[in-house]
Amino acid sequence: MIAIVSGMYFYARWRVSRAVHEVPAKIGLEIQQSAEGFSISKSEQGRTIFTVSASKAVQFKEGGRAELHGVKIVVYGKDSSRFDRIAGDDFSFDPKSGEVTSTGKVLIDLEANPEGIKNSDQTPPSETRKPIHLETDGLSFNKDTGNASASGKVLFETPDATGSAVGVTYVSKTGTMTLRSSVEMTVNRPRQFHLTADHGFITKQPSEVLLDGVQLIREGQKLKSAQATFFLRPDDTVERILAEGDVEAEIQGQSEIRARSDRADLQLAGTRNQLTLAVLTGNVHLETNGAQPADGDAGRAILHFGPNQVLEKVHAEGGVHLWQNRVAQNTGLEKEKNIAGTVSVDTVAHPGPLPAKTTSLQTGAQQVEMTAPVMDFIVKNGNQLQSAETTGPPQITISQPDTKQKTVVTAERFTAKFSEKNRLNSLHGEPESKIVSSVPGQPDRISTSPTLDVLFGEQGDISTITQAGGLTYVSGTQRAFAQRGTYTAADEMLVLIGSPRVLDSGMTTTAQTIRFNRTSGDAFAEGNVKSTYSDLKAQPDGGMLASSDPIHVVSHAMTAHRSSNVAVYSGNARLWQNSSVVEAPTLEFNRVQRSLVAESNSDQPVKTVLVQVDNKTGQATPVTVTSARLTYNDAARKIFLDGSVTARSTDTTMTARQMTVFLVAHSQSQASGSLGTVAGAGQVEKIIAENSVVLTQPTRRATGDRLVYTAADEKYDLTGGPPSIFDAERGKITGDSLTFYRRDDRVLVEGRDTSRSITRTQVAR
Repeated sequence: MIAIVSGMYFYARWRVSRAVHEVPAKIGLEIQQSAEGFSISKSEQGRTIFTVSASKAVQFKEGGRAELHGVKIVVYGKDSSRFDRIAGDDFSFDPKSGEVTSTGKVLIDLEANPEGIKNSDQTPPSETRKPIHLETDGLSFNKDTGNASASGKVLFETPDATGSAVGVTYVSKTGTMTLRSSVEMTVNRPRQFHLTADHGFITKQPSEVLLDGVQLIREGQKLKSAQATFFLRPDDTVERILAEGDVEAEIQGQSEIRARSDRADLQLAGTRNQLTLAVLTGNVHLETNGAQPADGDAGRAILHFGPNQVLEKVHAEGGVHLWQNRVAQNTGLEKEKNIAGTVSVDTVAHPGPLPAKTTSLQTGAQQVEMTAPVMDFIVKNGNQLQSAETTGPPQITISQPDTKQKTVVTAERFTAKFSEKNRLNSLHGEPESKIVSSVPGQPDRISTSPTLDVLFGEQGDISTITQAGGLTYVSGTQRAFAQRGTYTAADEMLVLIGSPRVLDSGMTTTAQTIRFNRTSGDAFAEGNVKSTYSDLKAQPDGGMLASSDPIHVVSHAMTAHRSSNVAVYSGNARLWQNSSVVEAPTLEFNRVQRSLVAESNSDQPVKTVLVQVDNKTGQATPVTVTSARLTYNDAARKIFLDGSVTARSTDTTMTARQMTVFLVAHSQSQASGSLGTVAGAGQVEKIIAENSVVLTQPTRRATGDRLVYTAADEKYDLTGGPPSIFDAERGKITGDSLTFYRRDDRVLVEGRDTSRSITRTQVAR
């Protein structure tokens, strides 16, 4: 606009000076004369180029100086395509210096007349449109050099803009014009903006406008740079704008956005100078303030614009670095605005979704930082980010200052999608995706997979992370494997499906589904659960679970508490090591203490399988015990059972309300097999049965309140009740204490002085 107006302005000035210069020649320069009300015109090839009229013209003999008063000039051009009008009160001409000077105000209206080419000479436009109007004081033109200048303020007005400058100089030989100071322009359509510059420089060849200290303000937006060059087409429309030196942009909205770069190169198209491409280079930087401060940096950014200057794509490269802070919800501040939302079609020096610096973290704030060699952003409707994609290895770092937790996410490539509010909505990474979470004093939590998908919440924080194609998770001694894993930030839970397997300190668990808390390390498994406890050390003083062989557990579900080393198995749970077996609806196992708690339900009792060794043959036979509840600690080698306890061996059944089984130390236990004597476990040393004791063998039945069985001599001591033994051949025996043996018919009966032992013997008739 400045180029067009200035060019036409000085063209008009040149026409004025020509007219002023020719008037004295017409009326005679050698004599003092005065003319009232005259007009002069100049024609070429039958068409009038211009007409000059004045109310009065005076020429002074001394020095040939001439004056014109009440001057009106109409410029038609050589082809009658113009209808430019110039008017001024006072002009003077000094032939010695060749200067033509306006001593008053000059008014200029510049208007094209395309119809003049077709019509007759001096035909004005059929319809007068709004011309370009200029006003100035102190206009000076040199007839010898063709140079012109105006020392005062130059004003111009078009249908869509107004402007001014203080002091203008035009050099005819080079075709250049200098706007000395206070350049100012206001454009009203299609969108209003205000432009100022310290000074400007306009050249014809090449056709360029150079402004220094330029600043553009429009609708809450501000753009400035140390220098801006406007490159013009032959029709004087702007083809390109190059802004250099401290290019800065500022946008006021829901949050304040500031951007800067060393250089901005803008490409424009069409008669309306529509922006099509913006290239920002050198220290490209962006920062936003508000509920969600965001910053970004890049070496270079390319912004692509569609029809009507609508931003469609942003390409950032050269070490792209973005970071964003999410303020805690309880601060009462407005919801955060994602850094992506700062891209604006109206900010020509705006670096798009690139980063800035110096943003203070608040308590509870989450900082998200992303880097990549190259990022491409797709923009919808000019100001809404739709998607983004990285080229080259990217990295996302999420920091939580209050917990000092830091999470780093990497992959070969990221693809991001954004919500309608320009917040990051989802992120897809592949291949070789990796997540590393670190907390001081704790082992890193590392998960890897071919693909990664992250969903973000309303406040821009992570909602879920899904890793697929073969997940591996490592945290200290804890490792996990699965085809797919989904992490939920709200409960810190990682859900594994697809042949999941978790290993932790020698414990391996498989199931249909495994969930574990990434903070506590607690695990939850469902469906065909199987746990194997390996890397065990033999415990010579232990009993049922003292071997170094693996301990196996199967069930429908499992809950493992890492801090207490306790795992609870439920639903047809079964634990075994070698020949020792415990089955129950619920099993609670402590792998460090090798202790057990088993519970029954209405459909299934607790079942325990132990070993009994025959003293004569050395043959090991199983002892099966059922009960409502079982408690066992391997260090004590003692099993406590209560609630309808039943113990069965090959020839003996024992029932009681409570039963305590003592086991032989692992270092001393042995069972004889077909291959000789081998070390065994779960070998019964002693059994104490209490409350409603009943013992049944093939040839006898004994009852009492307390029974003590010692495996070394296969002896039973029965007391309380009083105790009694019924033998099919010998009848019933009672006493204060009855002692009998497993493999012979001996019965020792003891009684006190106050009671008698009674033996009833059946006699065959």
